[in-house]
Amino acid sequence: MIFGTGRDPEGQGESETGRLEAFSDGVLAVIITIMALELKAPEDGSFRSLHARLPALLFYILSFTFIGIYWNNHHHLLRAARRVTAGVMWANLHLLFWLSLIPVLTEWVGENHGDRVPATTYGVVCLGAAVAFTILVQAIIRADGSSSLVATAIGSDTKGRLSLLGYAAATALSFVSPWISYALFVAVALMWFIPDRRFSRPGPGA
Repeated sequence: MIFGTGRDPEGQGESETGRLEAFSDGVLAVIITIMALELKAPEDGSFRSLHARLPALLFYILSFTFIGIYWNNHHHLLRAARRVTAGVMWANLHLLFWLSLIPVLTEWVGENHGDRVPATTYGVVCLGAAVAFTILVQAIIRADGSSSLVATAIGSDTKGRLSLLGYAAATALSFVSPWISYALFVAVALMWFIPDRRFSRPGPGA
């Protein structure tokens, strides 16, 4: 397709969204791989050593879930999209930028889970990713039109708004206690644990 013209030659839209999804999947796979490589084994074979590494493992699980939720919902979103414009591509890169920060923050928070600054920074990145996903949705709606499947499915986007509120609250409340932030991160993750299927559409031949 020719970016910015709105033209969508037959079959071209599916090809472009497929390429964008494949690229994004590759980046997300690298992000998860980096997180896994940063995990450190317990120093010895004792439960005490395992207990010392438990916070890092729990934050790895939280971040893995966080990335997994975005991967699921990103998949459904792009499956419903019809066109890929320059705006959609940049919005997608913007989302991947925020997600790419997760591995280093996972290690930092895991090693310093009682400190406020790592929790605050983690909250800022979570909020940034949520805002970026919202921008991507809006970019796709602009590309596909107000009557498109994505525009119809997104509706008032109650879950998206609650996520933004949750991450903003977690960031602000981290100055009170990091544990309040962690509880809010888990709450938002649980809300999104079931993939968002509002964007689902039958595939070819369905």
